[in-house]
Amino acid sequence: MDGFEKHLNQSLQRKLSFTVSLAILVVALVAGVFSFLSALDEAHELQDDVLRQVAELMDRQRLSPIPPATDTRLKDGNEESRLIVQRLDEGTLSVAGVDAGGVLPLPPVLNDGLHTLDVGGETFRVLVRTTAAGERIALAQESGFRNEIARDGALRTVMPFLILVPVLLLIVADLMRKMFLPIATLAREIDQRAERELHPIEDSHLPAEVRPFTVAINRLLARAGQAMESQRRFIADAAHELRSPLTALSLQADRLANVEMSAPARERLTVLRQGIERGRNLLDQLLTLARAQSVADLQKSLVSIQSIYRRVLEDLMPLAEAKHIDIGVEGAQDAQVLVSEVDAIAIVRNLVDNAIRYTPEGGRVDLSVVTGEGHALLRIQDTGPGIPLAERDRVFDPFYRTLGSEQVGSGLGLSIVQAIATRIGADIRLGFSDEGKQTGLSAAVFIPIRPQ
Repeated sequence: MDGFEKHLNQSLQRKLSFTVSLAILVVALVAGVFSFLSALDEAHELQDDVLRQVAELMDRQRLSPIPPATDTRLKDGNEESRLIVQRLDEGTLSVAGVDAGGVLPLPPVLNDGLHTLDVGGETFRVLVRTTAAGERIALAQESGFRNEIARDGALRTVMPFLILVPVLLLIVADLMRKMFLPIATLAREIDQRAERELHPIEDSHLPAEVRPFTVAINRLLARAGQAMESQRRFIADAAHELRSPLTALSLQADRLANVEMSAPARERLTVLRQGIERGRNLLDQLLTLARAQSVADLQKSLVSIQSIYRRVLEDLMPLAEAKHIDIGVEGAQDAQVLVSEVDAIAIVRNLVDNAIRYTPEGGRVDLSVVTGEGHALLRIQDTGPGIPLAERDRVFDPFYRTLGSEQVGSGLGLSIVQAIATRIGADIRLGFSDEGKQTGLSAAVFIPIRPQ
């Protein structure tokens, strides 16, 4: 019972449906019992009226009961449905029983009116009347037959309750489900939103009782949006403010490199310049991530994927040549997608940069594009170590780097790619370039040809 109460209290819809259904059942039960008893009483009253009408007819027509012969038998008649009419003083003279066609042995001292008598082990409803001619007559029916007719009539009266109450319970359950459907629809709509879709909930179609919750949720979404915007603005401002000091340090390190110094000092200067360069790259990545997470979409235009590949390769070719990596575009097929050129370049550049950095010397990086099923598929494959299955969800987290990686990086590349892909409605999937050996990384980006 405790489990049922707990299950019931967990759902307002179930609780309301159960309460309303229980109330309907109680009311229907009380109404059914009252209707049954009333119909039973009316049926008995009607049967008594039949006896009165027969007696009245006999009195008006001056009819007199004829005593039956003693050897009369009811062979084919219905004993239960018979109406016995006799003189009141005949009961004491009857030799045959009532079932054999005789008269009822009624006492002659019965008063006029209706009586319920037990005669010969059977119950009879008897009407005694004195006619205008001074003759006393008795009309009788078996109570069992009368009660059977009354019960049948009463059951027919309550039959609509027995049929319609279950139908009513089903209708109530369906109405409850439909009344709570807007809440379920609202929950599904909020659940399907992306993490940066913090626009207010439209509540014009919702019931008045639910609107206070939507107002509170909208206020919470507004506060969450302000907090996220403040965080992005802080990252962008901090990265922007730090660029100037790092640029100044980089210039000072370049000037210092032209000064005569010892070999140990020059070695330390080289390490210092590398650290400054890593800091500058990190700041650039932070600014790119802040822009990628911005809720405002950039201006979209038809962009050629092959042209994006060429621009990215021109910028990153020196890095690939330094590691003797064979990098290029496979095939001549092109695709036109309606996106921001800045977003497309950021996606391809970060994926290609990661591929070059994690591919060992003498390796290979291939770029390709195909179209089909309403989207363009951009694929960047390398011959590096790949990403284990257990880490493929984590690699999209900011600053996360694959365990055991010896490459220098910020851990923001894939975070930027995912942020942009989510904003433009694209989908990114990671896999192995060589599924048999479980090596190499294959990054596939599905960009809708038509805007979402």
